[in-house]
Amino acid sequence: MTKILVTGAAGFIGSNLVKMIYRRYENPVVVGIDNMNNYYDVALKEERLRDLQDLPDFHFIKGNIADKALIDKLFAEYQPEIVVNLAAQAGVRYSITNPDAYIEANLIGFYNILEACRHSYEQYEGGVKHLVYASSSSVYGSNKKVPYSTDDKVDNPVSLYAATKKSNELMAHAYSKLYNIPSTGLRFFTVYGPCGRPDMAYFGFTNKLVKGEKIQIFNFGHCKRDFTYVDDIVEGVIRVMQKAPAKALGEDGLPIPPYAVYNIGNNQPENLLDFVTILQEELIRAGVLPADYDFEAHKELVPMQPGDVPVTFADTSALERDFGFKPSTSLRSGLRAFAEWYKSYYK
Repeated sequence: MTKILVTGAAGFIGSNLVKMIYRRYENPVVVGIDNMNNYYDVALKEERLRDLQDLPDFHFIKGNIADKALIDKLFAEYQPEIVVNLAAQAGVRYSITNPDAYIEANLIGFYNILEACRHSYEQYEGGVKHLVYASSSSVYGSNKKVPYSTDDKVDNPVSLYAATKKSNELMAHAYSKLYNIPSTGLRFFTVYGPCGRPDMAYFGFTNKLVKGEKIQIFNFGHCKRDFTYVDDIVEGVIRVMQKAPAKALGEDGLPIPPYAVYNIGNNQPENLLDFVTILQEELIRAGVLPADYDFEAHKELVPMQPGDVPVTFADTSALERDFGFKPSTSLRSGLRAFAEWYKSYYK
């Protein structure tokens, strides 16, 4: 029996991860926590939770990881062996208008998780064997070198969101060094798929096209994104969960931090205009939009937005080397699955 805590369990990645855990582990006990905030349509989070409610030994707590007393109580009661921290305030543009949300969830919330992991070794046998947490491709900022490697220097974030994610990596490293907590950070690259986040381009574009509104394509269509299908992300998380960085002592007798960071991306950036073309083809195929839909009349090329970057491109060689895995779902396959889900959910 494995006890696993998943924060952000009603989120896009979190809910898919919980389902995958039950497919891969024998008799797991999974504790999910999510504050169910209204950053986007709460009905989508409730829909994801409905898929989880009948799983055996799945315990859901509605709460905020920034609530230290709640997190401490949760660790004391459930004694998790693996912690996957996916709870965070997401979104680059929202961080410009609502910075408080990022400090609370991404910094204070993550600090509470680290502290609970630290004290787990005193509280129950074995304590936390592995902390896995979500970082982001946003930490690379306007890095000119591509593909992005985890060996690259990432000290120049271009949004508060990116700064909080880089801070998570720094905090985790410090706690790994001080308290020998095995931790792995995962830099996710533009995750998409069915029942995803409406603030993401593919979902937002679809909503606007259905309403007959114009979609804005930033940087005049010259942006490239390493779109990663959610099943590939979850497969990567599952594999990483099962293999914590090894503990070891240095010559000074102190822990060498059992710490690692990996990219999880498709290793194949797609031009935004090509992406929009595939999306429109799949929306027509699924019957979300009529075959004669006039896309040209609904497209507007606009300048770059503050906090955005022109390209994201993941070097996944370390993930392949250590876990024998590389995301491989094609953009068309992923957008087809999204379009079919959208049709069934909204139509």
